[in-house]
Amino acid sequence: MMPSADKLDARPDTAYPLPERWLRQRLIAQMAQLRGGRLSLCDACGEVVLGEAAGADPIDVTIRVHDGGFYRAVAANGSVGAGESYMDAQWDCSDLVALIRLLVRNRDLLDGMETGLARLGGWAMRGWNALRRNTRGGSRRNIAAHYDLGNEFFATFLSPDLMYSSAVFASPEESLEDASFRKLDRICRKLALQPGDRVIEIGTGWGGFALHAAAHYGCHVTTTTISREQHALASERVAAAGLGDRVELLLHDYRDLQGRYDKLVSIEMIEAIGAPYLDTYFGKLGDLLKPDGLALVQAITIEDHRYAQALRNVDFIKRHVFPGSFIPSINAMLAAKTRGSDLALVQLDDFGPSYALTLQAWHRRFESRLADVRALGYDERFIRMWAFYLAYCEGGFRERSIGVVQMLMAKPGHRRAARLPEGELCA
Repeated sequence: MMPSADKLDARPDTAYPLPERWLRQRLIAQMAQLRGGRLSLCDACGEVVLGEAAGADPIDVTIRVHDGGFYRAVAANGSVGAGESYMDAQWDCSDLVALIRLLVRNRDLLDGMETGLARLGGWAMRGWNALRRNTRGGSRRNIAAHYDLGNEFFATFLSPDLMYSSAVFASPEESLEDASFRKLDRICRKLALQPGDRVIEIGTGWGGFALHAAAHYGCHVTTTTISREQHALASERVAAAGLGDRVELLLHDYRDLQGRYDKLVSIEMIEAIGAPYLDTYFGKLGDLLKPDGLALVQAITIEDHRYAQALRNVDFIKRHVFPGSFIPSINAMLAAKTRGSDLALVQLDDFGPSYALTLQAWHRRFESRLADVRALGYDERFIRMWAFYLAYCEGGFRERSIGVVQMLMAKPGHRRAARLPEGELCA
């Protein structure tokens, strides 16, 4: 049986003003029943140890608080406040990914932090988030807030193909480049791409898929983005590859796309459309395909039972990284597909562990290029925000609280089975 918070924290704590001492004690009491690992909290008042590192997959992590403002931030904005406090260098951690994993294992305690002042902060953030709706104009602003940070910045941590989505790893030791190539090739083979196919891609990124499909499978790809930065660099890359006759680059909202295509691809773009537009999105997918067409959607997913709660709340990602975003659940996507289109699900693969490895690789590359990031003009607060974001996501995938799937869908007229690669998912 774990000792009480009072027994854990018996020494006098006069290092902070009274309000911060009270908030500190309140946080310790809320986390006193920590399970699945051990958390050591070290600050000017001493050290408090919560939980225990035991079991099959023990976690042992230490937080060092440098500024009592950490306790005020958590009280005011809960988990988002903790992330903001990290951005402000008020605390550090021995292993950020391990900390996120431990907190995911204790979601009930984490939810308990979103009370009192944090509840008021949550209302304020939900009000802010409501102004970020993904109308046509709103989508452009939301996308620009993230993807127009600068192409040079993203190049500091992505693989050379500039794919900003999960790779598919055969093993943890595999290189990010090989795993990213496998992901792209897997998509092409699932869709049975071939010369003469006309493909529409929703969400160009920096042109990685379009270049791969056109160069290796000889098809024609029409691809669209609403990020001007991405469109500019993708155009340069297509021209440099000599594929201008096979790749058409558009700067259009997906809702404005017209025509009929043999195949459709959308790689981790669905998270940017906003939950109210799920039916519209799947309706557009169905409208863009010929009667015998195939579509593949790669999407980050949240557990079905947590979907409704996640829609109501504003987390660190929505607040500081991807404004206007959401994470769909599989049930939510399938229901929207059914309401909005005549597409049938052919295959669904979950490869969440591969995303954890992808994020780990991005984080290592980012840390190794900090001098370049600073030279590009990004300050220390931004650098800490980005490090927290990458760790936040990796921890979620490692604990399987979020996943990533490829959904292969077919129009009613499709009769020829696509080749479905097997044995390549890192499970």
